[in-house]
Amino acid sequence: MLAGIALVAVAEPPAPLPSEIVSSEWCETIGNRLFSVSAEFCEESGLRPSSATSIEGRALMRFERPPQLPRRSASIDGASRSPRIMMIGGIHGDELTSVSIVFKWMERLNRADASQLHWLIIPLANPDGLLMRPAQRMNARGVDLNRNFDTPDWSDKAMRYWVGRTRKDPRRFPGRVPVSEPETRWLQEEITKFRPDVIVSIHAPYGVLDFDGPAEEPKRFGRLRLNRLGVYPGSLGNYGGVHKGVPVITIELPHATRMPSARDQEAIWQDMIKWIRQNFVPANLT
Repeated sequence: MLAGIALVAVAEPPAPLPSEIVSSEWCETIGNRLFSVSAEFCEESGLRPSSATSIEGRALMRFERPPQLPRRSASIDGASRSPRIMMIGGIHGDELTSVSIVFKWMERLNRADASQLHWLIIPLANPDGLLMRPAQRMNARGVDLNRNFDTPDWSDKAMRYWVGRTRKDPRRFPGRVPVSEPETRWLQEEITKFRPDVIVSIHAPYGVLDFDGPAEEPKRFGRLRLNRLGVYPGSLGNYGGVHKGVPVITIELPHATRMPSARDQEAIWQDMIKWIRQNFVPANLT
């Protein structure tokens, strides 16, 4: 018998919560923060936590909706592969409308013109920034996620641009190295796995349409007219459109905290779907 020896039990890490519970809690939090987002719809939408989390441990949520194709469109040789559309909101946490409008557009995915497309929806890429008080552009570590992507020019230009052009604006800090942030790393991994034909990135508040990469550029979505804003070291447009050759549409809403009217939301959506179908949908799926 061993006397005087204290046996210390090693606590096991808590079991991960079921994805449904994580999704429910996440939706309640976002619904409380964004009054235009219904927590009930969020829960019923099919959003589920990925394997990645933010700096502060918040779930990075995603929703994938395969195409709903009629049987006559099936193709053994893959010629009828539906276009893959990746939509991302909330890369900048203080652009609240960029998150809200993604939820509004998710309600339209079952329409005939959108149902033939393969969707990957990420409504909020920067949950920590959104849930700050006040909300902030950067993530919890103070990095602008839209300057942290691994573009070929990052090492040469990212810090020089930040110092020389922005005068070390903390809102546009690109990080010390590319892909230093878990949120950026996760987005790059999702792009690699999903292999999108088009990336739609929602921002605010410039009220324009930007475009990077191949394919015929759209001239306008609703009231938003094309106005190329330039290519920045470490940006998603640079990473996807220039480096990976995937067209990146940046929808810049007119206001960061005030939603477009229902009519304008619909007009942007309709023009976006029309452009996607004209440029990426095979003839036998139209």
